[in-house]
This record gives sequence, structure tokens and C-alpha cells, in this order.
Amino acid sequence: MIVATTNDSPGYRVVAILGLVRGITVRSRNVFGTIGGALQSIVGGNLSLFTTLAETSRQEALDLMIKHAEEHGANAVIAMRYDSNDIADGITEMLAYGTAVRVEKL
Repeated sequence: MIVATTNDSPGYRVVAILGLVRGITVRSRNVFGTIGGALQSIVGGNLSLFTTLAETSRQEALDLMIKHAEEHGANAVIAMRYDSNDIADGITEMLAYGTAVRVEKL
């Protein structure tokens, strides 16, 4: 599966646009992560507990988007983007979305 943030993929030609695909996950920090992140923020620098949570959320949303694209018969997703929103304190929605397409090599 080709996933690109661009509107095309060099070396490939779009032969079919299959529509919008998305993957969404909603994650919350656990109490240990919140306390650990707060302690890390005292000394500054990378808050690795929150970085790990964010990366895990992005990967899960991406995997779900790819699965959705495959269900539509796509072999590529173009114009892929991420979006995130806080739903409540400590609860974040992560969305990966793009356009599912079928491409063929030039």
C-alpha cells in the first residue's frame, strides 16, 4: 500500500478514485502516564510518555485508514493527513484520512 501526503505519487498513474477513507482512534492517558508526564515536565525536554502515546495513536489511526482503503479495493492513499482533537481532559481523538485510489506503475 502506497500512502502519500502528496496529491500524486511519482512513477504511478491514478486509474481510479475510490473515495475518502479514514481511521480513527480515541485514546486516554492512564493515571500513571499523567503523573509520569507531569514529573517529566518538571525537568523539561521530551515528554517520552506522551510522545509514545501520540505515536501509538497515530500508528493505530494510520493502520485503520489503510485497512479501510484495502476494503475499498485501493492500492494507494493520496493526500493523507492527520487530525487530532481533545474530546475531554486526557482523552484525544486521532484521525488519519485521505483519498483511496488505484494506481498503476508508469
